[in-house]
Amino acid sequence: MENGMGAQKAHRGHCLILPYPLQGHVNPLLQFSKRLQFKGVRITIAATISFFNRIKDATSLFPLGMISDGFDEGGANQAESIEAYLKKFQQVGSETLGELLEKLRDSGSPVDCVVYDAVLPWALDVAKKNGVFGAAFFTQSCAVDNIYYHVYKGIVKVPVEETRIAIPGLPDLEPADLPSFVTKPETYPAIVEMIRNQFIDIDTADWVLFNTFYKLEEEVIDWMKGLWPVRPIGPTVPSMYLDKRVQDDKDYGLNVFKPMAEACTKWLEGKASKSVVYVSFGSLASLDAEGMAELAWGLKMTGKYFLWVVRAS
Repeated sequence: MENGMGAQKAHRGHCLILPYPLQGHVNPLLQFSKRLQFKGVRITIAATISFFNRIKDATSLFPLGMISDGFDEGGANQAESIEAYLKKFQQVGSETLGELLEKLRDSGSPVDCVVYDAVLPWALDVAKKNGVFGAAFFTQSCAVDNIYYHVYKGIVKVPVEETRIAIPGLPDLEPADLPSFVTKPETYPAIVEMIRNQFIDIDTADWVLFNTFYKLEEEVIDWMKGLWPVRPIGPTVPSMYLDKRVQDDKDYGLNVFKPMAEACTKWLEGKASKSVVYVSFGSLASLDAEGMAELAWGLKMTGKYFLWVVRAS
């Protein structure tokens, strides 16, 4: 195989991987792709032009197939709203993804399966129209996605008014246990719609993949297997932190933001076990100056060391 990921062998299939162009969505799919490649599957990453232009380290472990989200200069930041971005992405992305599948087929490297980020459900339609398998990939755990599924079905009403929420495979929940997208939908209305849309036509997917492992969520996984062909394929972290099967797999591969891994690791190595609080809100959440100050004081008042991920902006 390529890039030191294992010995050369005949490909057992060709998967086109379509992530949503945010680092927290790209990295889990990249890690899953490394595992597939290690097993002898050929991988092509379908990258939007706008995302590729933002990648700090342009080196890729896999061949890239370019598609468009309709905003090639700046991606979602170029759109007037996230709603406008998602609508354009579906329109232009569907067209250019179909063109990419045709290009790969005509070049003698046909795709057998499209593994698509579940927040891009239109990719399943494109896969089926081109006669290839479609696998939905959920970057979060089954527990969280089961909550979102019950929101999609209307069983859990948004915003949540009940004091106790019963969801199969999970213990009884209180509103404070639920994702903020569910309890405060007015904060990110477009994200709530994106969460719901993950389950559109999912019944026709050939596989439904979750970034989790069976022993972590046995009850909820067993319940969801009654709905779809579920496969827990996580945790999607570099192999060197797990089984060390994939040679030299020590990092995620692509970074939109400049990482400080070496400095952070050196600092952490000087601290006692379980003595550091880790704080990260992902790439979507945005705190104002007052919120940042309150969080900073809260961390300081714990009296604990903390590692807080804060973007330069």
